[in-house]
Amino acid sequence: MAERKESLTKMTEDGISRTTQIESKYVYRWGCASILVFLATLLFFLYWYPFVAGHNNTGSLLGKGNLTMAAGIYAALYLVIGRGTGAFQIGVDRISNVMAAQAMTLFTVDFLEIFISMAITGQFRYFPAFLRLYLLMFLAQTVLICVLVYPMIVLYRKWFPPLRVLEIYGDNRNFLAKKVGGRQDKYQVCGHIYCGDGIEKLTREAQKYEAVLINDLPSPIKNKILKVCFDLDKRVYFTPKISDIVVKSAQPLNLFDTPLFLRRNRGISLKQSAAKRLFDVVCSSLALVLLLPVFVLVALAIKGEDHGPVFFKQERCTEGGKVFRILKFRSMIVDAEKDGRPHPAGGHDDRITKVGAFIRRTRIDELPQLINILKGEMSIVGPRPERVEHVQLYTEEIPEFHMRLKMKGGLTGYAQVYGKYNTDALDKLKLDLYYILNYSFLLDLQIIFETVKILCHRESTEGFSEEQVRAMQDGNTKEKP
Repeated sequence: MAERKESLTKMTEDGISRTTQIESKYVYRWGCASILVFLATLLFFLYWYPFVAGHNNTGSLLGKGNLTMAAGIYAALYLVIGRGTGAFQIGVDRISNVMAAQAMTLFTVDFLEIFISMAITGQFRYFPAFLRLYLLMFLAQTVLICVLVYPMIVLYRKWFPPLRVLEIYGDNRNFLAKKVGGRQDKYQVCGHIYCGDGIEKLTREAQKYEAVLINDLPSPIKNKILKVCFDLDKRVYFTPKISDIVVKSAQPLNLFDTPLFLRRNRGISLKQSAAKRLFDVVCSSLALVLLLPVFVLVALAIKGEDHGPVFFKQERCTEGGKVFRILKFRSMIVDAEKDGRPHPAGGHDDRITKVGAFIRRTRIDELPQLINILKGEMSIVGPRPERVEHVQLYTEEIPEFHMRLKMKGGLTGYAQVYGKYNTDALDKLKLDLYYILNYSFLLDLQIIFETVKILCHRESTEGFSEEQVRAMQDGNTKEKP
């Protein structure tokens, strides 16, 4: 009895210590975000005040009300947009990602401020002057903020070392622990234990670590471990089943004294669909006009290398299983699949041309899909349209794969942002399903921002490994939900 009491006391003390450390992390991140917001707004004020002082034709621009309103609007925009882009994920995301998010946030806010400033001053003829002003301000802010972000993240990693994680694995071994351990700034997978060793042993082992990783376990065992971790106040990470993702977006109903969830399963509303289509038409039209010189240069480069066709067309599946011909700049040799079988691009594929390697790395090969978007065959954001053969193959292995056909295919998507080109079919399905079930216009904007961030990440364009290619060609994806 005394031993049990001592054990409970130790567990309580450990729980309090972990809670304090976690709260300290939040306080540190909040403090860093406050400093960044203050400095960005201060720089805005230092650039804004001299300009309005020299153009104060009405005599009211230097009033406390106007100055406070201008600074308040800037700070609010920077904070809201920054939260959406992940600009304040100090210690959570990679340094390069946080810096890229800060640069995008500052650019977006400064661009919007050009028009807000013209509205406040009532002087639209100052557009060229405001453009120069905010361009200089953007450069100064980006340099200052990025210089500060680096030591903030370094200090975070020094003061808050990575969590010591215990992996609880089952019969389906995979690379999840390796992926988690790859983020050495956040996690150290120090222990591994088989789920069949008994709940008592699992509980004892879990107490030795700061977090638990549940790696693809059967639902009954996973549920027991989740309850144990809840009792221990232990942080727990687990891979969701498809049903978990569906349940997560359900709406709670309080009709009587029994908890009830409602999952409507009706897709996006007519209003959302109309707004999404309008956004697609406007953005694709503008992009096609602005990127016309790029289209011409790429077309000349492709034609000049091997005199083959500029575009590559391929049948893909979109909403409701409809088939359309997707457009791409050709990045491989002519007749790369002359045997009629799909051959996914590998990491070192000799079928890729010199021009093709560049346009694939920079994602320029995807730009002709703006035409598909304008025609209504695709959307800017949505599940990536798969080849007809791959849809048939994946559906045989994963019956739920057809769920991702509930929305129109997109130029970019949730799985493209948070996955990679060679992410396996089951993980892509889960990511796309999360997007479909949680769709909002703000989520689309967030994905577009994230897409810009990952364009410079080479790992996001990695080809399939030889094992993955063979599995896809042999019809064996080995994925189980």
